[in-house]
Amino acid sequence: MPSTSACTCKGVGGSPPVQPSVPPLLPPRRVPSALVTAHAAAGSWPRCLDGVAVAPSLLAADVGRLDEAVRPLEIGGADRLHIDVMDGLFVPNFGFGVDTVRALRQATKLPLEVHLMIREPVRHIGMFADAGADGLTVHFEACTDLHGTLTTIRGLGCRAGAAINPATPASFLYDSLEAMDLALVMTIEPGFGGSQLIPRMLTKVIRLREEIQTRGVPVEVEVDGGVNAVNAVDCAAVGATVLVAGTAVFRHAEGPDRGVRQLLEAAGVTGVGNGVPLSVDPSRR
Repeated sequence: MPSTSACTCKGVGGSPPVQPSVPPLLPPRRVPSALVTAHAAAGSWPRCLDGVAVAPSLLAADVGRLDEAVRPLEIGGADRLHIDVMDGLFVPNFGFGVDTVRALRQATKLPLEVHLMIREPVRHIGMFADAGADGLTVHFEACTDLHGTLTTIRGLGCRAGAAINPATPASFLYDSLEAMDLALVMTIEPGFGGSQLIPRMLTKVIRLREEIQTRGVPVEVEVDGGVNAVNAVDCAAVGATVLVAGTAVFRHAEGPDRGVRQLLEAAGVTGVGNGVPLSVDPSRR
């Protein structure tokens, strides 16, 4: 079951970021009792709206030892686990599946954020919700009805996220902001982990943050692709509140826990210790 404690991101000055009043998620459908408990906990999993959180991407971990890979992340300051699902169609590569999500649900208390890089995701979201996903992110480009798909995800008791590829304008998400909990900007072409971040994608983060603030909706802004200790400060400075990172975490010379902490420190989070970043340097914002 995912942790119900506060998220690891913190706001300026060391105080937790303000959590706007958010309508409760719709109750989950009938699923095994353990998963009902997990999804109920997802409703109390605080959103990182004005700080910085790290979501390690398990695509860069040792896939044969995922249960061992996640343990250091729980103490290193990770806010959630990012699980990439790929079908070889929407993107040319293959990623994790339902069985991986189910196994991870038993292995960790961290929330599971499942990124569906697949065609027709609405046909499959129920399976991933049943497996224990706490958040489901779908691509604008893969949905014929993005707003409807996001509403369905919330109806399953999960966080709803929407992602855009590098060629898709940020404005394509505006009409569905009220239906989502997370807006994901791909900073590389999806399906190609280990690529370098495309700097001009950060302009989309600025535009999304401006629109989110104008509308007053509690939506996280996440960046995914090529995030490392060098560019984390740029991501945070333009308004990204969640940093997805794989290589920078799992291939860190001192281990994944240190990889997470280095990203937080690079993004301007100070006082990182025992997995709790204490504040965000306002000069980095």
